[in-house]
Amino acid sequence: MGRIISLTIISILLVVFDVYIYNAIRSIFPNWSTQKKKRFRNIWWGYTIVLLIGVFISIFFNIKLGIRSVTLVAFFLTFVSKFFFIPILLIDDFRRLIIWFKRKSNKKEAVEEKTDNNISRSEFLVKTGMAVAAIPFGTLSWGIASGAHDYRIKRQTLILPNLPKAFDGIKIAQLSDIHSGSFYNKKAVLGGVEMLLNEKPDIAFFTGDLVNGKASEMRDYQDIFSKVKAPLGVYSCLGNHDYGMYEKWPSQAAQDKNHQEIIKTHKNMGWDLLINENRRIKVGNEEIGILGIENWGAGRFPKFGKMQEAVKNTDDLAVKLLLSHDPSHWKAQVLKDYPQIDVMFSGHTHGSQFGIDTGDFQWSPVQYIYEQWKGLYQENNQQLYVNVGFGFIGYPGRVGILPEITIFELKSA
Repeated sequence: MGRIISLTIISILLVVFDVYIYNAIRSIFPNWSTQKKKRFRNIWWGYTIVLLIGVFISIFFNIKLGIRSVTLVAFFLTFVSKFFFIPILLIDDFRRLIIWFKRKSNKKEAVEEKTDNNISRSEFLVKTGMAVAAIPFGTLSWGIASGAHDYRIKRQTLILPNLPKAFDGIKIAQLSDIHSGSFYNKKAVLGGVEMLLNEKPDIAFFTGDLVNGKASEMRDYQDIFSKVKAPLGVYSCLGNHDYGMYEKWPSQAAQDKNHQEIIKTHKNMGWDLLINENRRIKVGNEEIGILGIENWGAGRFPKFGKMQEAVKNTDDLAVKLLLSHDPSHWKAQVLKDYPQIDVMFSGHTHGSQFGIDTGDFQWSPVQYIYEQWKGLYQENNQQLYVNVGFGFIGYPGRVGILPEITIFELKSA
């Protein structure tokens, strides 16, 4: 019911935007022939009607993923572009209102002011609005065409004072937030996996959200991600999307079955899924601990993780590395109650799939929701790394915050 209400509100807004923008564009072309006016009207409103029908069908009926993705992306780009157009038109209408009041006050305004190019202010502003609307449309379109699969290797040294000598120089690869249900380019995805394999990591981590919600989404990608291997093992944990919570199920039993299928997929790929448990990794005669919990997130996200079970029988280990999908878990519980955790590895934020990352400066809207949203954080002797994700969800692209494969090197102090 909530989705229907939200979609209805957004659709009404889009139609209101359409009426407003349509009339503004028509007003600057008064000399159009009847045929041109009719053609413009049919194209404008035909696109809007087809788009809205397509969106409702995509959300409420089971159609092909590719068609659904194209429809929803078109809707998203159209809405954002028109949203940017509206403020320019409001400026023009406000200007017109001032002129109207001046005329009412007997202040002569014989003709509308002209710009240096001898066009009316209204025409100038409407055309400016069209140009402004084209910027997000072009940027977001480029993010789909280029950013979605522009995988980047991020290298990070982790200095651990208690690291056993046998583990000094060990290389760990991290993937997070695959969201296989959003993929549409198997060749590009395979290329990203091969980038990871070329790094020849000793250990690999996956920190949750294998799918958007359904285990079946991995059907075409299981073989690709099965290639992720490491001599000391591949270890994984669950994210909030791995519970099927955002899908409509005929029964709780169906949702539970789907969840078990996701767990089975980890096993089929040769990944060691840690569900509130730990593993000892041995090199020579020395050991460190890999711990993994179910999703635990602050706020509205599920708190299935049980840290007390994950840390059992690990007191003798000099270093403990925790896989926990949601970075909010670090401050909410790990820092307060589990000082024995040396490093926590997370994902979840996606870096909002939009932002700025110059190396020295990084910004994303998601930072107003998550204090720790990208990269390495440290407090006292504990560290957190947040990977911005390998895949995407919702908007099928990335702008500025590109898909990430993290390569860590463990070093003793």
